[in-house]
Amino acid sequence: MAKRRKKKNENHFDETWLIPYADLLTLLLALFIVLFGMSSIDAQKFRQLAISMNANLTGGTSILEFPSPLPEGGESHLQEKELKNINQDDQKQEQKQEQEQLSDIQQKVNAYIDSKQLNNKLKTSLSDEGLLITIVDDILFDSGKAEVRKKDQKLAREISDLLVMNPPRYVVISGHTDNVPIKNSQFDSNWHLSVMRAVNFLSILLENEKLDPQLFSAKGYGEYKPIASNNTEKGRQKNRRVEILILPYGENENTSR
Repeated sequence: MAKRRKKKNENHFDETWLIPYADLLTLLLALFIVLFGMSSIDAQKFRQLAISMNANLTGGTSILEFPSPLPEGGESHLQEKELKNINQDDQKQEQKQEQEQLSDIQQKVNAYIDSKQLNNKLKTSLSDEGLLITIVDDILFDSGKAEVRKKDQKLAREISDLLVMNPPRYVVISGHTDNVPIKNSQFDSNWHLSVMRAVNFLSILLENEKLDPQLFSAKGYGEYKPIASNNTEKGRQKNRRVEILILPYGENENTSR
């Protein structure tokens, strides 16, 4: 019986050498990944590689007591910083592309304004908020009235065609007045008048079946967002206006002015 046990023990191999061998392979793999990352000319890919390595190889020491090159907590700090830089670069690129697209829409609108000789009635401006189209109020409404004049409803429908875009965007229609008080049987304030003008203008726009009503909203600001002084007739005329704000793609009406 003793002889059989002894024979069985003689067939057992010592496997302790596998432990340092596995550590060596891990270190070599890490070295090759670092060399590959350093040879890459794409800085963004290298940053992503560094983040991946920091997430999986967390520093410290191995069986060879190799010290981590980063201070304690440095790995997570580097990862957060690199992710932030990548996100900022992506956002800047998206904003640049969005501004270019809105600029193309602005050129289309300006071409329409020139063809209709409406330069003194319609204006466009481009900002981070989006593309703003300003319509002087007396091109659409009689004084103190909120209904779009019949002779100007065609203009409103032509503007609706300009708002058919791919991809679709959120659009905010806002009404504005001067500071001259108004109170009659229809409206008890300039705020009320401005709201109804925006709503009535929007109603005509949405007769266009190519527009999605879910992407449109109407607001009234009354006299509280002037763009000129109310001390002169010319200034008051500028303040009496309807504005169309085309928001950047991906934004919604809650981010509008």
